[in-house]
Amino acid sequence: MTTVQAIEAAVQQLAPEQRAHFRAWYEPFDATEWDSQMECDVESGHLDWLAEEPLGYLAAGCCTDR
Repeated sequence: MTTVQAIEAAVQQLAPEQRAHFRAWYEPFDATEWDSQMECDVESGHLDWLAEEPLGYLAAGCCTDR
């Protein structure tokens, strides 16, 4: 059994109020991890490709920035 499988099994065994407590802890933990990864991706340029097409339209005068 992997660690993930063990965690899944343990979570399944929690009482509803314990699962609610776990969710209340896990959701902000996961959001913080997500935000950190997004910041790293933005800073490293990994997401630059997402802006290339719209910036091209803007430069071509096909739209405005407002």
